[in-house]
Amino acid sequence: MSLAFALTAATLFGAGAYLLLGRDLVRVVVGVTLISQSAVLTVIASALTRGLAPIHPLPAGPVSDPLVQALALTALVIGLAVTALMLVVVDRVAHGYRSVTRDELAATEAARDAELARRRHGEQDEAEVFTES
Repeated sequence: MSLAFALTAATLFGAGAYLLLGRDLVRVVVGVTLISQSAVLTVIASALTRGLAPIHPLPAGPVSDPLVQALALTALVIGLAVTALMLVVVDRVAHGYRSVTRDELAATEAARDAELARRRHGEQDEAEVFTES
């Protein structure tokens, strides 16, 4: 693998890992996408050979491997679909909770869980009082 491809893949992976550690959910989505693209770049660069087209190769020279290209194309399509799905989930979370930061979402979820536990405890107390009378 060429040094340029290795450095590019490492830079993409590092930037993606840095964005994954952020508090904003959109940055997390971008981080996952960058890590996915660094994996695709690594797969492409690992099988980078110069050769003839695999459709009708002449027996004289080396042939390019079409499997790597097919895997990279498949990974790109799946990565695009996963990114779209994650963005839709972030959009639904943003509309539901009015925030896209993980800290605010965790605080809102903890408050909602405490409220549900308090209601459940109150309903159990009412049921006990009702059955006793």
